[in-house]
Amino acid sequence: MLIGLPTTVLAFVLGSGGIGDMTHQWGTLETVEILGYPEYFLTIIGIWKVLGTIAILMPGFPQLKEGAYAGIVFNMTGAAVSHAFVGDYGAYAYHIFVPLSFAILVLASWMLRPKNRKKLDLNRAKYD
Repeated sequence: MLIGLPTTVLAFVLGSGGIGDMTHQWGTLETVEILGYPEYFLTIIGIWKVLGTIAILMPGFPQLKEGAYAGIVFNMTGAAVSHAFVGDYGAYAYHIFVPLSFAILVLASWMLRPKNRKKLDLNRAKYD
């Protein structure tokens, strides 16, 4: 159960966030204005979030999963840094801590995934 919990939570947060970004739901337009990004950035990042969610949930494709996990970490840490650079900390630094918390959730999901969902190390397999 513990193995699937971080991935389930991550998939929900990332997938719903991606749909919210793509459809420019409440708060998303204000966020890109504060950060100085163009509106179309939301659509692009939303599509990538939904595709990343699909990649981490579907069976097989370990290299695709590795890329999805890396992309999600880049997205979350980039969001925290972007908010910090423009001084948009939010109440109690919410806009910095929440994306960093999601990045930690991504790392937990990546580390706890079952062996059959991990990328095969071809060099190690050769010598074992």
